[in-house]
Amino acid sequence: MKRVIFSLLALAASVTGARAIVGGTEDQGPLAHASVMVLSSNSGVCSAVVLAPDVVLTAAHCVTGAAEHRVHFRDETGEPVLIVPSDKAVHPGYEPKAIEARKRSIDLALVHFREKLPARFSPAALGSAQPRAGAPVMVGGYGLAREGEAKTTGTFRTADLAVVEPYGPSSILLWSQGKGQMGACQGDSGGPMAVDGMVVAITSWSSATKGKGCGDITQGALVGPQRSWIDRTLAKWNRTARWND
Repeated sequence: MKRVIFSLLALAASVTGARAIVGGTEDQGPLAHASVMVLSSNSGVCSAVVLAPDVVLTAAHCVTGAAEHRVHFRDETGEPVLIVPSDKAVHPGYEPKAIEARKRSIDLALVHFREKLPARFSPAALGSAQPRAGAPVMVGGYGLAREGEAKTTGTFRTADLAVVEPYGPSSILLWSQGKGQMGACQGDSGGPMAVDGMVVAITSWSSATKGKGCGDITQGALVGPQRSWIDRTLAKWNRTARWND
């Protein structure tokens, strides 16, 4: 256990205040104040969306497949803070090998913890809308700004993309794309995909532009179709989500 905790502390220390989201810009707006990070003992780095002072919504693959996970942010002095989850709920429709098996998967998870986030973090507004092709969507996260450079994680950045279709099986997915090399990269999974300030999807996957590992299609799981699961799970923890629609 001590070795696991040390590894997480080392990972948190290596997540520097550099950049995130390839082709994006640093963002200190409302989405930044509604987003944190999730670190895994297998050196995994993800983003997450704040739903309550002690609950975040992220991608299911961010909180599975490792022995330990921590909610992470930096305090006002820049020191890393690691919060131990007290409970988590992985969507029952999540299929970890969905891509290989070509199966339907709902890549969402909720993480509950006892230690509350600082007051500077605010719950995100969730939206049930399914934006149509061509609609603008903002994707945000703490992931890589430059591929292959782990230290370019740690600062929240956003990129303005546009919705493309199809939505996938049962209209559960949101697909988006920007101009040139732009979009989510490693570490941005679990981050927000927002339309008009409302988080309508959680980033789950991104594809590559020619010769690169990221920067083409950014895919997310729509939260609207999963509203009943989100609300039921939060109710077990005596919490509610902020739905703005």
